[in-house]
Amino acid sequence: MTEDTLPSLNENENRPYLSIVLPALDEELTIAGCIEEINKCLEKNGLSGEIIVSSSSTDRTDEISKSLGAVVIRPEKKGYGNAYLDAFKICRGDIIVIADADGTYELKKIPEFVKKIESGSSLVMGNRTGRLMEKDAMPPLHRYIGNPVLTWMLNLAFGTKISDAHCGMRAIKKEDLEKLNLKTPGMEFASEMIIEAARNNLSISEVEIEYYRRKAPSKLHSFADGWRHFRFMLLYQPLPFLAVPGFLFLAMGFVLMVLYYLEGNVENSNIHSFILGSILLIGGLQTVLTGINIKTYSVVSGYNIKTGVIERFLSYQNLEKEIVTGIVLMAAGAVIGLYIILSWIKSDFGSLFQVTNAIAALTLFISGMQIIFSAVLNSMMLMKYE
Repeated sequence: MTEDTLPSLNENENRPYLSIVLPALDEELTIAGCIEEINKCLEKNGLSGEIIVSSSSTDRTDEISKSLGAVVIRPEKKGYGNAYLDAFKICRGDIIVIADADGTYELKKIPEFVKKIESGSSLVMGNRTGRLMEKDAMPPLHRYIGNPVLTWMLNLAFGTKISDAHCGMRAIKKEDLEKLNLKTPGMEFASEMIIEAARNNLSISEVEIEYYRRKAPSKLHSFADGWRHFRFMLLYQPLPFLAVPGFLFLAMGFVLMVLYYLEGNVENSNIHSFILGSILLIGGLQTVLTGINIKTYSVVSGYNIKTGVIERFLSYQNLEKEIVTGIVLMAAGAVIGLYIILSWIKSDFGSLFQVTNAIAALTLFISGMQIIFSAVLNSMMLMKYE
């Protein structure tokens, strides 16, 4: 990070009450209006504050910002999250307000965010989903599908009650910000802040704000950014998103296969249902194991801690048992396969009606391979814990 103008490092010298951070990427059309609106708002409400523009711009954004008295920093790496992480290092205010520099947010509402903080909230979120949103300010895909779905998933997985999880206008106490383990470099930073706040039991409230149309082209990438948010939620909560539904599919597939196998005469009456059961079992098992692998990665990477059931599961002894289980399943599949081959030889390599046994053998063998590969991957990720 490079700083063109740094605030005084003396905490007692002209220390501002607010630090307003604006990440910027080529926002020369709107940055002046944002800074001027913030300054008017602070003056009108008797609030002291510093404006920090965290810029990776190649246009006149930096020049304009400095001419209006803002502190301009240049993050070492590009990215929405990186812009904030570098800016937070120099914030001096007791309350940190963040907002985009694209002119879409109602910055005159900053005092309402501050009042919420002063009333006991730790994190205050803007809410753009109400009647105040300007027409065509948000693409229909974002407004009616992307943002609501991702917000619903986040609320479900982390027990929050957020109306607009991806609103970039927020306020947080500096002392509470320091409790959060924030480190993501990109757009998923917006989700990370809420997730970390929820995990630290911080009180979260909302302020309804207007949302305006952009003057410059949007820099968002709908599907890529949406995937980054979903991927990050998976990193924190892979078990409810993957392991639980995967186990349900696995159980359904197992029940279907067992019932039809015991009923007999599968080739003539229920072969398609038997195949469906195999698909559900194999797919469900793979989903469960993927959830466990992601959970392991999140533990190793410091996003989660080893607690309760997951700690016992990830122990070295259990990984050994997982490998043994896989070997047993593969061996069972191989035995059934050998039986089919011997039956074929016995019939002088003639016609063979062993479809049911072949599907069962294939299902057992593939399931065993999945379990072994998952165990090996987990053991590699957990080597430093051994």
